[in-house]
Amino acid sequence: MSLNHVRPWRNIYRRKSRQIMVGNVPVGGDAPISVQTMTNTVTTDIKGTIAQVQAAAEAGADIVRISVPDRDSSIALKEIVKESPVPIVADIHFHYKRGIEAAEAGAACLRINPGNIGDETRVKEVIKAARDHNCSIRIGVNAGSLEKHLLEKYGEPCPEAMVESGLEHIRILQDNDFHEFKISVKASDVFLAAAAYQGIAEATDAPIHLGITEAGGLTSGTIKSAIGLGNLLWMGIGDTIRVSLSADPVEEVKVGYEILKSLGLRHRGVNIISCPSCARQGFDVIKTVEALEQRLEHIKTPMSLSIIGCVVNGPGEALMTDVGFTGGGAGSGMVYLAGQQSHKMSNDKMIDHIVEQVEKRAAEIDAEMADAAE
Repeated sequence: MSLNHVRPWRNIYRRKSRQIMVGNVPVGGDAPISVQTMTNTVTTDIKGTIAQVQAAAEAGADIVRISVPDRDSSIALKEIVKESPVPIVADIHFHYKRGIEAAEAGAACLRINPGNIGDETRVKEVIKAARDHNCSIRIGVNAGSLEKHLLEKYGEPCPEAMVESGLEHIRILQDNDFHEFKISVKASDVFLAAAAYQGIAEATDAPIHLGITEAGGLTSGTIKSAIGLGNLLWMGIGDTIRVSLSADPVEEVKVGYEILKSLGLRHRGVNIISCPSCARQGFDVIKTVEALEQRLEHIKTPMSLSIIGCVVNGPGEALMTDVGFTGGGAGSGMVYLAGQQSHKMSNDKMIDHIVEQVEKRAAEIDAEMADAAE
């Protein structure tokens, strides 16, 4: 098995939530925390949207959300759903009829915003469509689009207003005997989002969709999401996540997995442990890691690789990884396999050799997992 052992002081005790299904993906309960993203193509560009969904799925997305702003998008959604390898969530705002159309088109889940979907009568029609077509629903509360009466009551977006919005909408669904729902209470402010999520987690057992909305570009949005989502996940809150970045949806998936991997909540692909490099490095660490990240993208097996420039921390880090390389002198370094010194390798051949060793170890882990499953 992989050397990524779970130690008692690393355990995260997840909040107990009931489980729902988004298509064939379980969300909540003891199911793995699922990773979502959202397409940014024009939905009526069927070919382009399908390509983006498939790329996201290949990167590891469990669920993909697609905006359905108009009737033409509802029509396109039906074709997209047919070609999608993962369940599709239809993102619905303003027009409740789009929710009905999306359910009819085969969406696995409908995201509706309490702040703009309309009155209770309209919500009831969406609920009926969801029930008739075996859809789940996400109640998507957003600090930027709270209901007018809540803004008048509280004066501004605040955790209490967001939680109250979510609970009001939960009541509508439950009054209509609909329980296949999850909820999110997103904000672009990390403190506001975190407080709202803590409040809603205490008030309901519904599965929780985590996100810091409109987090920003790739670098700033990644950092903001890692802080906000990371702290909530550490507290055991969250059943599915979406990292919102002004970037390619594939990048959202990658960041989502890295956040979960850092907390030991999901394991997928190669976790590269590498030093920032300094004057002691025996090879170009930065270029090596960049090359290995690209060369190892195809590996789905959860495993670890250490790439350390010198012997200060290299041997110690290698003890805890499946494959390791520590820089030495005279143009070569030491290769570690399963935490043990194995053999020396020249720097000019190390990248190809490390890729070979990682692929070999991944095949071994896959075989071990297959044997254990029998």
